[in-house]
Amino acid sequence: MKLFKSLLVAPATLGLLAPLSATANEVTISDFNPAEEIAVTNSRVDGLEARLNNFEAGGFSETTTASFSVDMVVGAVDSDDADTSEATTFDYQMGIGLSTSFTGEDSLDVAIDIGGGDPDSQSISGTAMGLDANKGVMTVDGVTYSFPVGGASVIVGDATDISAAYTGACSYSAFLDYMGNCGTGNSVGVGTAGATAAVSYAFDSGFSLAGGVTSPQGEILGETGVDMYGIEAAYTGEDFGVALAYTDAETTTYWGLNGTYSFDVASLSVGLETADVEDADEAFGWFAGLTFDEVGPGSLSLGMGTTGNFTDDEDEYYVYEASYAYPINDGMTITPGIYTAEAEDGDTTGVIVKTSFSF
Repeated sequence: MKLFKSLLVAPATLGLLAPLSATANEVTISDFNPAEEIAVTNSRVDGLEARLNNFEAGGFSETTTASFSVDMVVGAVDSDDADTSEATTFDYQMGIGLSTSFTGEDSLDVAIDIGGGDPDSQSISGTAMGLDANKGVMTVDGVTYSFPVGGASVIVGDATDISAAYTGACSYSAFLDYMGNCGTGNSVGVGTAGATAAVSYAFDSGFSLAGGVTSPQGEILGETGVDMYGIEAAYTGEDFGVALAYTDAETTTYWGLNGTYSFDVASLSVGLETADVEDADEAFGWFAGLTFDEVGPGSLSLGMGTTGNFTDDEDEYYVYEASYAYPINDGMTITPGIYTAEAEDGDTTGVIVKTSFSF
């Protein structure tokens, strides 16, 4: 800024001296005070500097942060059903996370997704990875405000899952969307992307309790639509964790149990879930996965489970996956993986490479 001041002062001084030399016969040197003129110029520069500093400081609050991520997926799928087989395809999704605090203990969070696929022709690979199919469309994926009340934490939001308040006990990093929440997505990972209110409390002993209500129609406890209630109890120890959850979706209830245990070289995650649909038999599903944190420069994950919840009278179908996450640097990870998913009309096998950027 000193150089900036000098550049402004120099032409100002020359501009004052030029008319002085041109009219020397009309004025005397006592009529001109260079020090006074320079002081005025300095004052104006200081004012400009202050306004610039105020603009920079007021652009965002000091507690506001932004994070960005991009997932790029290249994959090929071979299926027994010729109509669903595909050549090599490319999909992407971008995520933006905005977070700020007003009291130092609360948090306002906004998640934004930008899809890279065509809703009418998204590849099987992109669908299996759970990517947003709305090509080029910026979608608000959740607005959540969390704040403390006594010793509890309260979460309210729109397009927010009840499970945002849950502790959970799944340490497996799923490659496919099938494996999310260790196979307990209807109970321990419950959410309907609607209006949600939830509360959680963590005890000093490692126990935690959480519960809430969500409504997919955008209103809680309204006369239309289906309101969903959920509650979870969890315990987290030094090397293990376990979580039990219950969900009531009016005509369907779910029980979910997941747990994790860390060994010296790997961690094991399991999940069990039951679904009790009104006027139907109880359905059951399960998941098991191993994660080896140090295999060369990256980590190896192996998982298998049912593709959903099945009754005793139904044929069960399974999905298997293997993936290797290799961090290139702090902001870039390449994860190749292979999977096979069974279905009534035939098996599907896919080879996918996902590149994740965070910045």
